[in-house]
Amino acid sequence: EAFLIEGYRKMSPSQKLERVRALTRAVQELALLDVRRRHPDADVREQELRVASRWIEPELMVRAFGWDARKVGY
Repeated sequence: EAFLIEGYRKMSPSQKLERVRALTRAVQELALLDVRRRHPDADVREQELRVASRWIEPELMVRAFGWDARKVGY
């Protein structure tokens, strides 16, 4: 842990931002893989909505996309 912390301290702000972006993208890709595994017949739009619903509040998902994860799941 100390080794990681020291490494992060030595990074420039842009390097830290890039690390956060890469980790965020990796998490999103894992979520997409999980959605595809759970819902193999879902089209691309449904896959994207299911992934988005993991981060966006249910009320906003309904207002913005007409997608209610409380009814159809993630």
